[in-house]
Amino acid sequence: MKFDELNLEPSLMDGLMAMNFQEMTPVQEQSIPLILEGKDIIACAQTGTGKTAAYLLPLLNRMLTTPHPEEAVNAIIMAPTRELAQQIDQQLEGFSYFLPVSSVAVYGGNDAGAWEQQKRALQLGADFVIATPGRLISHVSLDNVDFSKVSYFVLDEADRMLDMGFYDDIIQIVKRLPQNRQTIMFSATMPPKIQKLAESILHEPAMVNIAISKPADGIEQGAYVCYEAQKLPLLTSVLKEDSSKTIVFSSSKIKVKEMVRLLRRQNISVAEIHSDLEQEERDAALLNFKSGKVPVLVATDIVSRGIDIDDIELVINYDVPRDVEDYIHRIGRTARANRKGRGVTFISEEDQIRFLKIERFLNKVIDKLPMPKEIGNGPEYAPKQNAKEGHQGKHGRGNFRSKGSSKDPEKKNHGSRRQPSDEHRPNFATEKKGKKPFWKKKKQHVNQENLNGTESKNI
Repeated sequence: MKFDELNLEPSLMDGLMAMNFQEMTPVQEQSIPLILEGKDIIACAQTGTGKTAAYLLPLLNRMLTTPHPEEAVNAIIMAPTRELAQQIDQQLEGFSYFLPVSSVAVYGGNDAGAWEQQKRALQLGADFVIATPGRLISHVSLDNVDFSKVSYFVLDEADRMLDMGFYDDIIQIVKRLPQNRQTIMFSATMPPKIQKLAESILHEPAMVNIAISKPADGIEQGAYVCYEAQKLPLLTSVLKEDSSKTIVFSSSKIKVKEMVRLLRRQNISVAEIHSDLEQEERDAALLNFKSGKVPVLVATDIVSRGIDIDDIELVINYDVPRDVEDYIHRIGRTARANRKGRGVTFISEEDQIRFLKIERFLNKVIDKLPMPKEIGNGPEYAPKQNAKEGHQGKHGRGNFRSKGSSKDPEKKNHGSRRQPSDEHRPNFATEKKGKKPFWKKKKQHVNQENLNGTESKNI
């Protein structure tokens, strides 16, 4: 279905045409008509499906076609991270280029001047406020902000916000909104806690369900089963042999800093993003990566949902993500806009049971790639056995933290670290060279029992 079939306002269509938006994605095709009708909706759609436009376009159209107060906040869009808030704000600016609509992005990590600018926009009444929960609560607490005229309330990536501990902040904001409003919730997953939140803040919502969170078909998935001490030399070898635009994810900012130091010593051009950096530093790193000036970005999960770059070819999980949703969002940075991409995960012994949970959710055995001879053999992929040994105390600590054990997603599973004394370089053949990537060659044998087993007590 094409956008010109929606009967949107001509000035809004001008912005769409300028941005070369023509065909709707499935989530847009199902969500936009419902939002145009003024209905509350809860939409479950994976990353990269065009969900931002699915709510921005109908809300902009409603702003043009229905009366709204001129000096008041009319719409609030909440996002879990400042990177995602920035992305939404940029897309809103493009769509509303020919419209008399004002907006402000409200997030932390910037200077005092930005706080004052945000304060003025909130008090004078920006039409659209795109905000992270913590920053918006700070303004509400200190600046006497009035949300009594808000007509539209959007929660983008609601599951992520709840994972990060923002439930109470969301409820505080909701209490300041009028009862007569349109509420829109987008989430990549639909766990019980999201359903509970939806029941409390939405009124008779319509449900939009687009292919419950599975990786895009264009992503080729693989994994190395390795010892922890093999990860750094393995990462160095992969990046030296493959010139693809690459994101390397880790759950810990300590690991990110360690990787960046090593890679730079190996003359690999790399940028980094984590919570210890100032916002200006994050913006510069992202700009250099997006423009191609720097081919490798090493980051924590704060960017796993907050960037929209179409030409990322390879995603490396330096460690296994803490839950299935994070895995899907990490590798979802590649194969966007109907492109192809690769997602590779490094699995240490203690992470094997967590990776098994991912395989069970996806209902597939992910290819276990052969370790390069120069690096040596890794451990056997035997997640059930490792889980039993971990439970008996062999490793001295549990195999993984339970979901939600900390509000800071960057403070999980730092673990101990041993840097290898030497670096190795495998023959990492790439498709660009006309050779078959070595992960398509010999695969380690995987016991199907590990995938279909029922020993849930060890998971």
